[in-house]
Amino acid sequence: MDYNELADKFPFLSCVKHGTNEYVGIIQNQDDFVTSIYVYDDIPSDKLKADFLRLGDVWWWESNRVIPINIFLAGEFSQYQNWLKTFTTKDIKMIFGPTTSLGNIIRKRIKRRQIQLVKKTDD
Repeated sequence: MDYNELADKFPFLSCVKHGTNEYVGIIQNQDDFVTSIYVYDDIPSDKLKADFLRLGDVWWWESNRVIPINIFLAGEFSQYQNWLKTFTTKDIKMIFGPTTSLGNIIRKRIKRRQIQLVKKTDD
């Protein structure tokens, strides 16, 4: 299956290249310094791989895609923690797929209100 077919069939999968190796999986988090990805090929059994793809599909269609999969499906997805790889962001190249970042959740717009107290005098 080539990259276009893979991206069409499983839109939640991403591919990163680190050195000469390519890793396909679901990005847990990417910021300016590190990128973490659950690597599909490292998952040992076909049953776990099928469940991984099912959970990825649930996350993709039932979340707003801003929340990382490990937070959105915390209880169900914790079994895949062993296959999480972390890379320095500057050392990888994104080939295809979406990324999520906790930094996007934390950023909020805060409106500042200015309150001026005026002392009322009885003159």
